[in-house]
Amino acid sequence: MGIGASIFLIVVGAILTFALDFDIGGIDIDVIGVIFMIGGVVGLIFTALIWGPRRRAVVTREPTEYRTVEERSEF
Repeated sequence: MGIGASIFLIVVGAILTFALDFDIGGIDIDVIGVIFMIGGVVGLIFTALIWGPRRRAVVTREPTEYRTVEERSEF
């Protein structure tokens, strides 16, 4: 699940919980909204854990008289 889908679930859950007030055959819309919001927050956390700690490398190339020197630095 990506960031967009997680935010969408949070928004839909908030609308169901706070903006709508109706019943559908014994189903509590507020509970479904809270479940959507929790699912969206969990999706955001997992997305941050998966995509956050990626390694990024910077390659600097400096031509010399006889050869090209590459220097890699990771941060």
